Amino acid sequence: MPEPRSPMASFAQSVQNVIDGPITWFRETIVEPNQEKYNWYHQRFRRVPTIDQCYTDDAVCRFEADQQFRRDRMVDNEIVNILRQRFEDCTLYEAPDHIVKCKPLLEQYEKATENWFIKYGDLGGYANAKTAYMKQKHRLIWERRHGPVGSGMKEEAAH
Repeated sequence: MPEPRSPMASFAQSVQNVIDGPITWFRETIVEPNQEKYNWYHQRFRRVPTIDQCYTDDAVCRFEADQQFRRDRMVDNEIVNILRQRFEDCTLYEAPDHIVKCKPLLEQYEKATENWFIKYGDLGGYANAKTAYMKQKHRLIWERRHGPVGSGMKEEAAH
């Protein structure tokens, strides 16, 4: 550290050392050696039980499942946004031949959008893990009775 030039600067530096010294020592000798070193910049949460694995009276499990559902929805939103951005960038870069050259990106984006809508579509902004689970259950029941969604209804067998 450079030497202070005036008595006031010297006093301010000594007050700084008295206040900041113990804090810096604690951080460098205790906190930093005990921290886990991550090679990524986002927080990794452990996977928690899904809503179908929770008991009906287990509020903590249901809360964790809802938080996991919200995190998964945010990740899926970002995946769809990245795929859309890649397609748009390809379209701008490959301007006259974009229909041919960007077709794989468009197919990938459309498939991701379809899967996103299957899971999260029509749930609204306040959806939780239980409503998404009920939507999945209703879709499976529909497909068992009538075939894949979008293919029309099966004809009733004549008895």
